[in-house]
Amino acid sequence: MKNFVFVLIAFVVLGCNNTPKPIAYGTDGCHFCSMTIVDKQHAAQFMTKKGRSYAFDASECMLNHIKEIDASTIAQLLVNDYNAPGETIDATKATYLISENIPSPMGEFLTAFATAEEAKYAQEGNQGELFTWNELVQRFNR
Repeated sequence: MKNFVFVLIAFVVLGCNNTPKPIAYGTDGCHFCSMTIVDKQHAAQFMTKKGRSYAFDASECMLNHIKEIDASTIAQLLVNDYNAPGETIDATKATYLISENIPSPMGEFLTAFATAEEAKYAQEGNQGELFTWNELVQRFNR
């Protein structure tokens, strides 16, 4: 009985892990629009407090999806860093550029950068408008 309880506790603790699962580019589908996720510069994902991971082909799909759920269930929000394809960064700390000169999978022209300096540099060459996470959430909630 002791072993059963130990195994049960270990299963619960390990099962509620909010570590992101790697996105399988070219195989995984977007949770919001069902498109296959192929773009390593624009993908996004979030993990719930219960450990479930949701992947998206673009930041705008994640933003549209989180409008429809209870945000208090989210443990972590991640977006791909445009300058480091396939690498995720904290979505709430990223700086975003909406520029028609940088296409994104869903046509919102939304791109995430790890730092404000990188986003400003991209803006210099591509024009567009910069946003923080909170500003972006407000824009998508209109």
